[in-house]
Amino acid sequence: MTVTELKDFLGWCTVINYGVVTVWFLGFVWAHDALFRLHTRWFKLTPERFNAINYAAMAVYKIGILLLNLVPWVALHAIS
Repeated sequence: MTVTELKDFLGWCTVINYGVVTVWFLGFVWAHDALFRLHTRWFKLTPERFNAINYAAMAVYKIGILLLNLVPWVALHAIS
């Protein structure tokens, strides 16, 4: 894989992953009650705990995007 292909790959991975986290956030905002009811069928959760778990998971996902996709993409652009 050439550097150009790797830059393209990491760029598209970043775009797709930010799309995933955006859809997750919008689904969480717009369908909060339905998602909460769905998950409380399986787990005993309070609304506050459900919110905290989702926001923490979104934060970890965004950090993963930054560290594994965006930073290498920026580094490849910086050296070429």
